[in-house]
Amino acid sequence: MPSPDPIEHLVDLLARLPGFGRRSARRAALRMLLHPERMMLPLAEALRQAAAAVGPCAACGNLDTASPCRICRDPQRDAEVVCVVEGVAELWALERAHAHGGTYHVLGGMLSALAGIGPEDLSVQPLLVRIAAGEVKEVILALPATVDGATTAHYLIDRLRPSGVTVTRLAQGVPIGGALDVLDEGTLAAALQARRGV
Repeated sequence: MPSPDPIEHLVDLLARLPGFGRRSARRAALRMLLHPERMMLPLAEALRQAAAAVGPCAACGNLDTASPCRICRDPQRDAEVVCVVEGVAELWALERAHAHGGTYHVLGGMLSALAGIGPEDLSVQPLLVRIAAGEVKEVILALPATVDGATTAHYLIDRLRPSGVTVTRLAQGVPIGGALDVLDEGTLAAALQARRGV
């Protein structure tokens, strides 16, 4: 069998990236191929280095060059508050917002009967071990407002209840700058149910 065309192989690999379709992958490949010394070779070296150096944190599941990760090692972090997220992308989003001063726990997915993902497929047991150690006082469930997110949240609440740890969820509802007439009914209902005194 003949070896694949290197250009098409590059386009195929780039098209697998999130946010890239065939057209975007083709444009990126062309740009790199036109400037291989400036763009392609440094990218290839950065990819090689990241693949060799980056791995999951044994404590929380974040990706870093060390384990425990820089967040878990940071003495300024409140180790009594653990924010549970679906994946590393959500952890990084919360970090960009500078909204959470505690630590994290990455589940690695959501419970989903349709996709065949059960509790044994998620990083639930390491979370329970962290809580059993006694330092954690609050667990924030920062899970998506989806059916799978709600199912996962209910499962975690049931598993965490015996520990006596405080369990909270992110507020859901009207986004900042959001106009009520363009929001869907589910968002409006969640906003009304989560209302607070002023």
